[in-house]
Formats: sequence, C-alpha cells, structure tokens
Amino acid sequence: MNLDKISKLLGDKADSLLNHKCKTIPQKMLHLPDGERVERLMAPSDRNERVLNNYQRILGTGRLADTGYLSILPVDQGVEHSAAASFAPNPAYFDSENIVRLAIEGGCNCVASTFGVLSSVARKYAHKIPFLAKINHNELLTFPNKSDQILYGTVKDAYEMGCAAVGATIYFGSENADRQIVEVARAFDIAHELGMVTVLWCYLRNPAFKTKEADYHVCADLTGQANHLGVTIKADIIKQKLPENNGGYLAMQKLDPSYGKTDKRVYSQLTTDHPIDLCRYQVANCYMGRQGLINSGGASGKHDFEQAAFTAVVNKRAGGMGLISGRKSFQRPMKEGVKLLNMIQDIYLCKDITVA
Repeated sequence: MNLDKISKLLGDKADSLLNHKCKTIPQKMLHLPDGERVERLMAPSDRNERVLNNYQRILGTGRLADTGYLSILPVDQGVEHSAAASFAPNPAYFDSENIVRLAIEGGCNCVASTFGVLSSVARKYAHKIPFLAKINHNELLTFPNKSDQILYGTVKDAYEMGCAAVGATIYFGSENADRQIVEVARAFDIAHELGMVTVLWCYLRNPAFKTKEADYHVCADLTGQANHLGVTIKADIIKQKLPENNGGYLAMQKLDPSYGKTDKRVYSQLTTDHPIDLCRYQVANCYMGRQGLINSGGASGKHDFEQAAFTAVVNKRAGGMGLISGRKSFQRPMKEGVKLLNMIQDIYLCKDITVA
C-alpha cells in the first residue's frame, strides 16, 4: 500500500496527520525503532541473553521483520470481554487454532492470547510464530461485574509451552492496583530469569476518571504516568490506548486538590491537542522510547480500516513501536482480517511516513 492509498484511508485527516511537525518533545530526544533495537537499547540493560534472543526473534518475525516495528495479534478478549461478545461476529475464532493461523497468515510478529488458546496448539505452532501468553485477566461472571485483573496461570506455564514473551494488565488507578503492581512485578522478574520478554497493558480504571466533560481513561497525562509506572516494573514493551484528550490530573484535582502531582509545562510545552503530540507524550514516559510503545487497535465497527490507519500513523509519527490490533481483524472473515493486518503493517513499511 503506497502513500496515496494510505492518504485516502485517512480522508480529511490526511494533511494534518501526514504533514504535522512536532514542536513539543523533539524527535532527536527519542530512541526510535530500527533494526538494531536489541543491540542498541536492550543489550546495555540487565536483561539476560535469553531475553535478548527472544526479543530479537519477535522483531525478526513477520512482514515487519528487522524494521524495529511490531504488529501483534491479541486475542484474549474471550476472557476479557466474554467469548460471546468476542466471537459471535465470527464463530470460527471459537477454535483456538484459527487465532494462531490468523497471526501467521497476517504476517504478525507475534500472537498474544490466553494460556488455554496457546497451550491447545503449542506443539504445532510455538516454533512457527512467537507466542505471548497473557497471564492475568478480568473476570465478568461475578455479579455485579468488577474491574480486577487476576492471575490465570504461572510464568512457568508460559515458559513450558515455549512462549517468547508474557503479558499482563494492570488497572492503574483502581482499588486493586497496588496488589496488581506487586503481582506483575514479581511475575516479570521470573519471566526475565527464564528468558522471556515482558509486555504490560497499562490501562486506567476508576469511575472518577469518566466525567461529564470527558473520559480521562484515555487522556495523555494519566496514561503517560501509567506508562511510566509500567517501565518502572521492567516491562520491555508498553501497550496503551491511543490518547484522545488531556488534562486528567487537572480534572481530578478539581474533585480533590490533593490528588496526584503534575506540572503546567505538561500542557503548555510538552503537549498540544494534536493526536501525534499527545501520543508522543506517552512515548516520552516510556523512557523516551527506550521501552517501546504499542497502541491498541480498539473495538471493531463500520470504519475499521480507516480507524486502524489513523492509529498506526499517529503511533508511528509519534515515535511509537507498532500496533496491537485484535477485534478489528478477527471479527471478520480471515481473508479480510489478513488484509487489515497487512494494511497496518504497510503503514510502518511506508518510508514516506516518517517520525514527526
């Protein structure tokens, strides 16, 4: 897919996204994705040789191999959002093998899923595409529903089935965040000992974050801090929702002046209301991109290709590392799902789309 086709997908946003020049945090301050990422950024860290090998294997797989960018298929929604809500649009994906097949045929670097999905086909596929086991999940059968991430297995389970990486979610801002931080930090330490890469879903969850003015679960300043906490517990890659607004700290301080701490320069110098500048602030909180930022693809709808193109362009031009897109691809026939994944990858392969 060339720049003209990508521009058509972006529609009236094309000029604003493709020609934007970031004047907040300069590009030269960032650690940008490239084919030498493991040697340049990971080798100087405390990660052992086995972690470096698995990281290189992930970066060397699929259509984005050796570019430093990632295209990951995540299908943990059968637990996170219920199997009915996730797979009823395309019942073929009740079959775990089709999840892995989609990742392979779609040219992904990695497939991320549950212990059950990956273990059911591990001997057939773990050597064909890197596996990422999601070790914790929300649980939606308890009434009333609650927001908590609980462990569904052990890091050793992931290691034994041949996983190259493990992933976890922390609901930062929730009443259970303290326990989740401790659990995931310990799990990531074990994962590194065993040689696996660590990926953290740094999500916000608190009813106070959603006000009549805005949903601050997707604001740049609070998600940026969640990212910073994620890299603090040694996540190698951060998964975050694309920011849609800003000023979460300021809004919460109106409710409680003692809430958190921020600085006015975050809003006057380090960000603007442009989506690329908001995403760059997320990248900055990942040690200026030393730990890679991947943004999530979001829910499926009528304009999946256009929305996925928007997210990929914003992430790439902000200095991010790639996209992790699930429902937009698996809630449609496999051929169309492959086409969507390839479209995302084409944006990262397009040399005309540069970092802002």
